[in-house]
Amino acid sequence: MFTNRSNPPDAAAPDDTRRGFIGRLRARLNQGDSWLTYDLANLLPGRAIDAEVLGELETRLLTADVGVDATERILADLRTRVERKELKNFEALLDALRKSLVDLLAPCAQPLQVDPLHRPFVILVVGVNGSGKTTTIGKLARRLTTRGLKVMLAAGDTFRAAAIEQLETWGGRNGVPVISQQTGADPAAVIFDALQAARARGIDVLIADTAGRLQTQSHLMDELKKVKRVIQRLDTAAPHEILLVLDAGLGQNSIAQAEQFNQALGVTGLVVTKLDGTAKGGAVIAMAERLKLPIRYIGIGEQAEDFGEFEAAPFVDALLGTGGEV
Repeated sequence: MFTNRSNPPDAAAPDDTRRGFIGRLRARLNQGDSWLTYDLANLLPGRAIDAEVLGELETRLLTADVGVDATERILADLRTRVERKELKNFEALLDALRKSLVDLLAPCAQPLQVDPLHRPFVILVVGVNGSGKTTTIGKLARRLTTRGLKVMLAAGDTFRAAAIEQLETWGGRNGVPVISQQTGADPAAVIFDALQAARARGIDVLIADTAGRLQTQSHLMDELKKVKRVIQRLDTAAPHEILLVLDAGLGQNSIAQAEQFNQALGVTGLVVTKLDGTAKGGAVIAMAERLKLPIRYIGIGEQAEDFGEFEAAPFVDALLGTGGEV
């Protein structure tokens, strides 16, 4: 039986789980002094917020992979406030910057909704090699099973034996069945068989792995299109979610990846991984501005607990070192 999902997906999760994740996010994102606010206050004593200060902030935004479009949007808002003489000190500038970033990110902070009208609810997970796809699947499976959902995994990355083994390891940890075939099998056939098995077993959610590939490899992108077509032979509405996993450390290159995958498949949600120990958190802002796609989850480490829903305000506070207790 499906649980009631009229509430947000994590409504059933304990508050301390969410607080724990946000605490780890604050500790690990852009470790040390913030890439935007570090030493900025020391540049301002006795000074008004002027064009020179905004120019310094613009340089920091661009260096942090926020991107030209997002930086221009943020600076336009701040310049308007300077003209109105609203920003008289560093604290006022920081508050305005925080508000601008939250406003930019908030529309993309959309949690994954498992529709009970689709059973099984099929999630196709895609991305390039090394983005953290298989690990993301394991963590997502754990998250869904804790909500009382019956989950199955499909080992559609048949090019690497290690990928199949890794998925089976995650399945074992979570008590989740994994449908797989031998290395080199047709990925579309594996996922088709998994969908049939999920239907027969009354599975709520089927999560399908796929081989990592560069977005420029057209023949491999065509294979993903084939997987999608084959799934639709059994369910014309499936896959119900196409999750693209992006490595935050790639900065602006992640934008190009997302655009190509979206053009080929119609991406419905993003997972941004490897945000721990990197100064590339600004790439998330660039993604929000350019792609306008829902950011479902973010990853800040290897452990299952290092995976959580994307929330705009806590993310910005982690970037800027602002905000109090969650």
